[in-house]
Amino acid sequence: MTTTAPRLGTALARLLILAAALLGTLLAGAAPASAHAALTGSDPKDGAVVATAPKEVNLTFSEQVAMSADSIRVLDPAGRRADTGEIRDLCSGSVVRYGVELRAGLPDGTYTVAWQTVSADSHPIAGAFTFSIGAPSATSVALPDREPGGGLVGALYGIARYLSYAGFAVLVGGGAFVLVCWPRGAGVRPVQQTVVRAWLVLTGATLAMLLLRNPYTGSGELSDAFDLAGLKSVLETKTGAALTSRLLLLGAAALFVAVLFGSYTRRTDPKEKKDLVFGLGIGGTVVATGIAGTWALAEHASTGIQPGVAMPVDILHLLAVAAWLGGLTVLLVALHRAPSVERAAVERFSKVAFTSVAVLAATGLYQSWRQVGSWSALTGTRYGQLLLVKIGLMGVLVGIAWISRRWTQRLADLPSAEKAKNTENAENAEHAETKTTTEGAEEAKGAREAEDPEDGEGPENGEDGEDGEGSEAEEGSGAAPAVDPERAAQLARQRAAVATARRKRERDADPERSGLRRSVLTEAAVAVVLLVVTTVLTATEPGRTEEEAGRSTSASGPAAVPDRPVDVRLPFDTGGVDGKGVVRLSLDPGRTGANGLHIYVERPDGKPLDVPEVKVALTLEAKDVGPLPVAPDRIQAGHWSASGVQIPMPGEWRIQVTVRTSDIDQTTIDKNVKIG
Repeated sequence: MTTTAPRLGTALARLLILAAALLGTLLAGAAPASAHAALTGSDPKDGAVVATAPKEVNLTFSEQVAMSADSIRVLDPAGRRADTGEIRDLCSGSVVRYGVELRAGLPDGTYTVAWQTVSADSHPIAGAFTFSIGAPSATSVALPDREPGGGLVGALYGIARYLSYAGFAVLVGGGAFVLVCWPRGAGVRPVQQTVVRAWLVLTGATLAMLLLRNPYTGSGELSDAFDLAGLKSVLETKTGAALTSRLLLLGAAALFVAVLFGSYTRRTDPKEKKDLVFGLGIGGTVVATGIAGTWALAEHASTGIQPGVAMPVDILHLLAVAAWLGGLTVLLVALHRAPSVERAAVERFSKVAFTSVAVLAATGLYQSWRQVGSWSALTGTRYGQLLLVKIGLMGVLVGIAWISRRWTQRLADLPSAEKAKNTENAENAEHAETKTTTEGAEEAKGAREAEDPEDGEGPENGEDGEDGEGSEAEEGSGAAPAVDPERAAQLARQRAAVATARRKRERDADPERSGLRRSVLTEAAVAVVLLVVTTVLTATEPGRTEEEAGRSTSASGPAAVPDRPVDVRLPFDTGGVDGKGVVRLSLDPGRTGANGLHIYVERPDGKPLDVPEVKVALTLEAKDVGPLPVAPDRIQAGHWSASGVQIPMPGEWRIQVTVRTSDIDQTTIDKNVKIG
């Protein structure tokens, strides 16, 4: 059978617009992705005022991090280094803590602690806070406002990450499609080009990530990509080792591709081809598993709970994605550009895709539980929201795949009688077109003779003997007549029109194959959006980690410094209808004396939640002060405010917020904060 071009209908356009709108709503305006480790505590605390200079500054993290000599810097009010630069490993059991010693004889004033490191799953994290010795003072140190892993370098690194995932999927899935589903495709030029280009994309993206790794986790300056000392330090890290291993495995993958599209296509003996298929299958599986392992060993799966189970599951997940989406890409190329694709090949791929979806469902369920851990994290964290989008896109993709499977079942050769009828009709149409073309040529010739009568009459009537003899001499010598460029162009256009008409007849005669192409094209388009969401998901802090870090911060309380507002976020659930949400509370300026209080009550999706009543109470348990009631006024739906809230003395205050969502449904939530 021959192929036909797909026709993009309004259904596909609506689907793509819906997917883009959904993705844009979730990601537009979002801050750069959070890293996967979080600072859960420090000594001294943020905003603390100590009587004497401490000997060291300690930082506690939610998970393991990679420290360098400059990961923790302590700066005095003039911006000079106040630490010795010696990082101490104070980790014990599950507690991840690092410290840096301070110089002796530090004067009073406000000191800035700036830290930057890399979490165990390869993402950079950074932050800063202040503490004071004796009494707060003015400081010339400006806190860094650049997000770790942001800027131009972060954008380029993110693009390289996406391209590496896409290249891996097409390389592995395309090779598997040819080897398992369509062996004849090994000799089809467009299929060869697709797989080879995927190898080039994956190799180039890996090299780019290796070069960008140093500025991505460090200075953020693109020029540092060619710093040899920085590249050497990257190679000594877990991520650098994973990227280097991927490059070595891609060398083996190049050999696999060369044999598949070279020696395999030239073999004619069935036994030799069967042995070669077995060898390519074993070798390709090992190489593909190794490449997938470079992600599992360096990113999400290598940290958190159950890493011994998570890494094999992550490898299976990546291989299933590649088998489905990569095979789908090569099938789409074959349906567009190959002379024909057998029905048996499409049916075999349908079975492979079904198995891949089953593996994706099982491994994805485990990964979701491991990275999210609770329903509140699924709806209340950025990771959980992205995961819901991914699940929705997967559902759409499975639905389109089901439609493709229906077209596959209907795809069959036309009955011989109908095929003969179509052939006869095609021959008649071609004969009519050829006749029209011939008549057009004769008319054009007659027009030229009418324009030049001497050329037409001289030889015919024999009035000019010399010319006649010359014409006979030229004819006898076999000289070719001059070619009219205008006529040649006209004939070329006519041949193109005939070819277009022939392709249209073939398309109309095979609606099943045309329908399959449209559904496969739609499936591939949604898969591109799904891959974008997956790439963003791998660079977002898991919901479980974010909630654990929030609980740790709640236990110790976020510390406020002078002239810095206190901002807290309190999830709540009253248990009734529309009883879940989040309270955002701001206390400004967050110090002793009069403060302004603003409370925002929101639904889990961020929209305002209009509740009947909100009450606030402040308690300083260390001094037996309180609870001090605060009655905020309703400003508008979801916004409550109070002015002149008095904080009589500094210390660690407990802020209690009572939210009532109905006549009988209410709850009280609290958090400790440090008031300077």
